[in-house]
Amino acid sequence: MGPTPGSLPRLLTLIALAALLAMAPPVRAQEPAGELTVAFHVTIAPTWLDPSTAPPQITPFGVLYAVHDALVRPLPGGQKMGPSLAESWKESPDGLVYEFKLRRGLTFHNGDPITAEDVKFSYDRYQGAGAREFRARVREVQIVDPLTVRFYLKDAWPDFMTFYGTTATAAGIVVPKKYIEQVGPDGFRQRPIGAGPYRLVSQRPGIDMTFEAFPKYWRKVPNVKKLVLKGVPDSTTRLAMLKSGEADIAIALDGPEAEAVKRDTRMGLVDSRHASIFWIEFADQWDPKSPWADKRLRQAVNYSLDRKSINEAACLGFCPPAGVIVPRVVGFALQVPPHPYDPQKAKQLLAEAGYPRGLDAGDFVPIPGFSTVADSAMNNLNTAGIRVRMRAMERAAFYAAWQERKLRGLFMTAVGNSGNAASRVESFISSKGSYAYGGYPDIDEMFVQQSRERDPAKREIILHKIQQLTIDRVMFAPLMDLRILIGIGPRVAEHHIHSIPMYAFPAYEDVKLKNP
Repeated sequence: MGPTPGSLPRLLTLIALAALLAMAPPVRAQEPAGELTVAFHVTIAPTWLDPSTAPPQITPFGVLYAVHDALVRPLPGGQKMGPSLAESWKESPDGLVYEFKLRRGLTFHNGDPITAEDVKFSYDRYQGAGAREFRARVREVQIVDPLTVRFYLKDAWPDFMTFYGTTATAAGIVVPKKYIEQVGPDGFRQRPIGAGPYRLVSQRPGIDMTFEAFPKYWRKVPNVKKLVLKGVPDSTTRLAMLKSGEADIAIALDGPEAEAVKRDTRMGLVDSRHASIFWIEFADQWDPKSPWADKRLRQAVNYSLDRKSINEAACLGFCPPAGVIVPRVVGFALQVPPHPYDPQKAKQLLAEAGYPRGLDAGDFVPIPGFSTVADSAMNNLNTAGIRVRMRAMERAAFYAAWQERKLRGLFMTAVGNSGNAASRVESFISSKGSYAYGGYPDIDEMFVQQSRERDPAKREIILHKIQQLTIDRVMFAPLMDLRILIGIGPRVAEHHIHSIPMYAFPAYEDVKLKNP
């Protein structure tokens, strides 16, 4: 049955209107506007602009994800591993081949197209955390066509995507081959070109970095036009900047400053929900001539730590005390209670080890940026008779010394990259780990075994056993899962700090400021 005479003009009008709408340009999103200033708790290293050497820390990703993007990564909206520059990926049934398809029409900040060649180039130049695992397990990276790339593995590796597609490493971040070949690695670090939501405009090394919204970012045009990241190691200064409006977001406030924000009705306090943890390392436990080779002394350190009080002082109760150095929120983590607080037991163990009057343990070097945690832990140690003196280091120097195995005695560290228990074992527990001072052959063997096991239940059993052995052998003194406390200033309408899983920073492109 056709249209009635009365309905025909109306139908023709609707058709004409539809045609006009089809020809009309799409409604343009609101132009980026305003300026957002984020005060970091550490000096921002220019090297963080280059993903090829990214360490196993979450903090550099607060810079990397501003200027760069990855094939696959944690995405806003709760995706722990979602398609970003790649529109899709697939794994072969035997687990030996991974194929990625790039989105069409993607460009870097300089207008160059993003191709499979850039993906291969980025992987080939990667030297950061997990690089040893990639070189041992990836046989070949093949360019299939301009938008398709395949990774061929030597053997099935169930954690390939964990290492490649999360913040466990930065290996999946794609950088422009043509540009880097033109300017060289140093030129790239000074003036990086990426594919992220913001492009670098300028930097004052050690002071700040200024970015501008990239209007062609695939996910969306950022809401805020100008992004400024400042390195402000002193927590009281970050608080003052937040109060004065000099900063809109203050990262990792210490306990007293966080309490001040909590009391101020103009501001907000947010706890991050990422995979971070504090622990004390026994750098010399592998040296038979060192007192720390005695398990009883390492036990004494664990008994001396009042983890509940440290949590309350430094984190306002947000940081759960930990029993193992694998954060409880990641896959295959062993869920165990923390070591009990018993300073008398600590003193007894010291006496049994030959130190009835206590032990002069030398320097105690804490990771910078968390003074209340460091002070509290040091006071606990001294009270139990493990006499230490604080030695401060700059953040980059601390991590370099750790990786180069130059730190001695006791030092306190923290890492917040995601991944799972296996990625933590790879970096910090396996004897070949980038940040391990030693290890055990049986743990190394079990690590290899689990890395080839495709049954998740069987993998979990092995990884739980590894973690239990670190407890039984007292390889570490775990402190607490870290939930860094972030201050939100009055100009911020939507901070989007919790939108990316296992990530401690805002999704910058989603942040909204209040109207002036």
